[in-house]
Amino acid sequence: MENGALREGIVYIIVGVMTTAIDYIVSNALYYLADMSSVPAQTISFIAAVLFAFVANKWWVFRSYTLAPKAVWKEFYSFVICRIATFLFSLAATFILVDLMGNEFFICKLLVSVVVMVLNYVFSKLLIFSHKKDGD
Repeated sequence: MENGALREGIVYIIVGVMTTAIDYIVSNALYYLADMSSVPAQTISFIAAVLFAFVANKWWVFRSYTLAPKAVWKEFYSFVICRIATFLFSLAATFILVDLMGNEFFICKLLVSVVVMVLNYVFSKLLIFSHKKDGD
């Protein structure tokens, strides 16, 4: 594995952990401290996590430094659509594996999360931030 790909993979994992932490902290703070119901709390935390993930992936993981409004909007729109798609995939996969097939939730959630992380990386690498990076 070349150094660039290794760096990208490590930074992607770090950003993923940070994104997960933001989602968890925001949702729990809204639910427990602000006494918000679970659906709005989770919706707001998902939005906060996706916004952070977009910026972090754009700048630090995939080094897409373009600030041209049209290009940034295209990246953002694509990023959000892909994240919604993988979120819906995770809901469907968890429902099938746990509710229909009767498997253990924790194990299924872990497996689905790994698949979602890989899908998010592939979508980001091939579809969202695939243009030649500034300065290359």
